[in-house]
Amino acid sequence: MTGHIDPTRENFDRFKALPRDTPIHMLNLVRFRAEAAYPEGHPLAGKGLTGHDAYVEYMRTIQPVLERAGGHIVWKGLFETVVTGPADWPWDESFVMAYPDAAAFMGMVKDPDYAPVVVHRQAAVEDSRLVRFAPGS
Repeated sequence: MTGHIDPTRENFDRFKALPRDTPIHMLNLVRFRAEAAYPEGHPLAGKGLTGHDAYVEYMRTIQPVLERAGGHIVWKGLFETVVTGPADWPWDESFVMAYPDAAAFMGMVKDPDYAPVVVHRQAAVEDSRLVRFAPGS
């Protein structure tokens, strides 16, 4: 099975077709690789980092980009158990990011400082889901 690491063109087009001027929440579900998979030639390639290690580096280095976009974590939790549904929970990280609007999220992924940072996420992630929600009450 191939994991979902980056958005498909079709999914990103659906995201872009929604309103860009309203606040959004992005549910992040992430499963780590056992060993980080940095591209050949990257300074961290072959250093024995785990996917978790690479994700910690991603979250550390993405902070200035997130701040410029106005993004912040509104909820993060540690999994304990499923009460309704299948007992297995494949995600290592679960959190919700808030952005002032979809345009801010788009600005973040186009920020020139994003490309060198997202390589840590790509090296870390075996599978993920990134789901847009409108904040509710």
